[in-house]
Amino acid sequence: MADSSFDIVSKLDRQEVDNALNQAAKEIANRYDFRGTDASIAWSGEEAIVLSASSEERVKAILEVFREKLVRRNISMKAFKPGDPVASGKGFKITGSLVEGIAQEHAKKISKKIRDEGPKGVKVQVQGEELRVSSKKRDDLQAVIALLKDSDFEVALQFVNYR
Repeated sequence: MADSSFDIVSKLDRQEVDNALNQAAKEIANRYDFRGTDASIAWSGEEAIVLSASSEERVKAILEVFREKLVRRNISMKAFKPGDPVASGKGFKITGSLVEGIAQEHAKKISKKIRDEGPKGVKVQVQGEELRVSSKKRDDLQAVIALLKDSDFEVALQFVNYR
């Protein structure tokens, strides 16, 4: 019998992130508490998002609105890494970046966790920014998925190509 396998990846649906950003921008434009604060949220290149307002509290409130919109669209909070509020001119800015792919150090942590706590006979291979988990038993693969869902890593994990 051939081995069953699945891939562990960390990917974003760009369209959902864009929709969340547009919804946050609409809410910021319409909310009374953001009037007169020069509040805005916008893309800055492919990977970065810039939030700006006239005060540090307002820019943090914009960040909370954006996070709320991301959660509603089933995008993990681990996929967006905001920076600290920085004074720029007469306002404040937060520059955040979107995180995709599993870095080598995180891949090593995940594979070590599977080897140490997972079922015996499960093999893990690091393939660039994703991991392939294979085993002769499908039940072992289900156990690995459950183990990883219960664990907390700094990246958002998705399980794809289950066969």
